Amino acid sequence: MKILLLGKNGQLGYELAKQLPAIAEVIAFGRDELDLTDLNAVVQAVQTHQPNIIVNAAAYTAVDKAETDSVNCYLANAAAPAILANEAKAIGALLIHYSTDYVFDGTKTTPYEPTDTPNPINYYGYSKLMGEEGIKYSGCDYLIFRTSWVYHPDYGNNFYRSMQRLAKEREMLNIVADQHGIPNDARDLAADTVKLLQQPLAQLKAQSGIYHLTAGLENQTTWHGFATQIIDAMPEKTCKVVNPIPTSAYPTPAKRPMWSVMQRVLPA
Repeated sequence: MKILLLGKNGQLGYELAKQLPAIAEVIAFGRDELDLTDLNAVVQAVQTHQPNIIVNAAAYTAVDKAETDSVNCYLANAAAPAILANEAKAIGALLIHYSTDYVFDGTKTTPYEPTDTPNPINYYGYSKLMGEEGIKYSGCDYLIFRTSWVYHPDYGNNFYRSMQRLAKEREMLNIVADQHGIPNDARDLAADTVKLLQQPLAQLKAQSGIYHLTAGLENQTTWHGFATQIIDAMPEKTCKVVNPIPTSAYPTPAKRPMWSVMQRVLPA
């Protein structure tokens, strides 16, 4: 089995590039080798390598920057996945694509199900939703995995590592406490993906659809709660106080959903 992996230098892609070779031949590209905004290059990569499975872990993830850099965001998150889906359809490949909790508006107070109606409130979320729609419209075999609050404790730029760094520099931190979600370790997301891909390909194709790849509901928290867990576990730190603050005290260019807890739902 041959897997084409896109986004090998991202947090999730980094782990997938480490774990996927245990089950298949893997051809992996980072942004330097294959930029999703170059749609012709995306087509060429699929046609050249003819994979059985395409795993798209690449995305434009700068949520606030996306509000003004909408063209590049749309190319990477909406246009490129649609192109990948069309190419997957043409060669009979299965497309694995990762989406986001930000397709939802955060107005629920119970966990989001894959069947809930999306309603993004920022451009990043909109672009990811358009990526989902393009994949569905293509008619290819696909598994879309929505996930949330992705971090890697040892790699990349993320909330977890930022909290560790800041806790060594400052005595007090102010962290938003009214946005609710589920943090997800990229290592676990990759492991879940690898486990699923050990099923027969025909069985996976028969389960085409949208799923929620997240940790269990017992892991739901706020950014403040997550920060507190991270800092409490540090053996050496300068930070003595982690203050809870409302979203209104930390304005950002892009709105965030106040509730983006998703129910874990995966193929059988």
